[in-house]
Amino acid sequence: MRGAPRDGRSFPPDPLERLKKRADFKRAAKGKRSGKAGFTLQAIARETGGPRMGFTVTKRIGNAVERNRIKRRLRAACAQLSERNPFQCGTDYVIVARRRALDQPFGGLVLDLEDAAGELRKKLQRRTDEGA
Repeated sequence: MRGAPRDGRSFPPDPLERLKKRADFKRAAKGKRSGKAGFTLQAIARETGGPRMGFTVTKRIGNAVERNRIKRRLRAACAQLSERNPFQCGTDYVIVARRRALDQPFGGLVLDLEDAAGELRKKLQRRTDEGA
């Protein structure tokens, strides 16, 4: 493979741990939500660990090329935001993409994601405060 690192790592490295099991996606769907123009962000707290991120782009959005482009844009937005640390530790996040994410300016996508993460942080904090 041309351009891939020789030590077997993926390129570029993923800054956030990813959700891969269907059960984790279904559990996040039962949590809190924040809707934006290009996506809906779902979050649910778990007991330990860093933040984990999952991406859902349904076939209704478009063909495989469009769906993969949306996923790449959302992953890049998450990677850019991981430096600012808006994602709460011990939380699973799922981004459910909308078609608007395909042509929305990238800067706006990043700002929407940061805003949605902040809203969910407050909602999840409120829930733990009420439960304590």
